[in-house]
Amino acid sequence: MTSRLNRLAVAFLATALATLGVTVANPSPASAAMTICYNTSQAGSYASVANQAASIWNNATVNLTLSANCGSNLRIYRITGGGSYAQRTSLGNGRVYIDTQQAAQYSVLRIMTHEIGHILGLPDNYNGNCSLLMSGGSAGTSCTNAYPSTAEANRVSNLFSGTFSATDRSADIFRDSWPSALTSVS
Repeated sequence: MTSRLNRLAVAFLATALATLGVTVANPSPASAAMTICYNTSQAGSYASVANQAASIWNNATVNLTLSANCGSNLRIYRITGGGSYAQRTSLGNGRVYIDTQQAAQYSVLRIMTHEIGHILGLPDNYNGNCSLLMSGGSAGTSCTNAYPSTAEANRVSNLFSGTFSATDRSADIFRDSWPSALTSVS
């Protein structure tokens, strides 16, 4: 009982500090790293971009490895029209759709890494800050940063270590982080 209370206290403190922008070193994981198998068979010309995005997440996080074409926890699709978006079915599982029209306006690597971030448990953050990956298109078309901030990467690492719990909603859909050419971003 005491160890459970200690874990809860540490998780609460880490969440509070992350909210304040303070980064805390991640302790050794309690469990082995999880592998998320992603499938690029429907990604077309974006398959190599998916591989780059997976490498970014693999280098930024612990307790997690994204591995290509070993299964289908995460399926990546190339679409035209309708906007880029992610649909998370559970933590580490879902589908990412990359819209060719938006990829012509925004950094396709930023879009891909951002949308995979949703599958890994991160919500949108429409604050316009280019240094935050999850700010999406609100940072404007000139923003090409495809790397999660330390706080974003730590949040994912903690979700996959079991330090934090993700609210498991059956079908989270993350849309509209990439405004169309006709939408002005304030």
